[in-house]
Amino acid sequence: MKLKLSEWASIAEIIGAFAVVISLIYVGVQVNGSASAVRAASANDANVAMQNWYLQIGSNQQTSELFYQALISEEALSNEEEFQFLMMFHGAFLAFQNNYLLAEEGTIDAELRDSLTMAISGVRQLPGMKRYWRQRKSYLHSGFAEWVEQIISRDSEVPVDVYRLPEVESKHE
Repeated sequence: MKLKLSEWASIAEIIGAFAVVISLIYVGVQVNGSASAVRAASANDANVAMQNWYLQIGSNQQTSELFYQALISEEALSNEEEFQFLMMFHGAFLAFQNNYLLAEEGTIDAELRDSLTMAISGVRQLPGMKRYWRQRKSYLHSGFAEWVEQIISRDSEVPVDVYRLPEVESKHE
């Protein structure tokens, strides 16, 4: 049985349609795998950014002491020390903001964002945090700033003993 040219064309069209469907399935699988890889890399990057910030603050005694004193001090330190504190704290808040924005777009999950930003709850009542927030919140994404405002206004107590003010400790003893 000999096929006409139009019949061969129809067979080729059917084969081509199957090839397109198979190609689209393959591309879908690849895109899904790429999206998972991007989410994993973003989660890792978010963790590493915060880890690096903590290591930079915590591994240098002078920096640690300055940051701690500025955080618990009712009054601003010298202009130079206060500037250094604000820049250190702003570095952390830029990382927090990045985590917030990545969670908003679904690149990292909200639970990871919340765990990485839990430190805000721990320092929200400290004088240095209040000074920082008053001076720098307008430098941040408005959605992130509103989210931080919600964290700051919560009544919950997050135990972060390392930041306790000396007079607070003596009241509890």
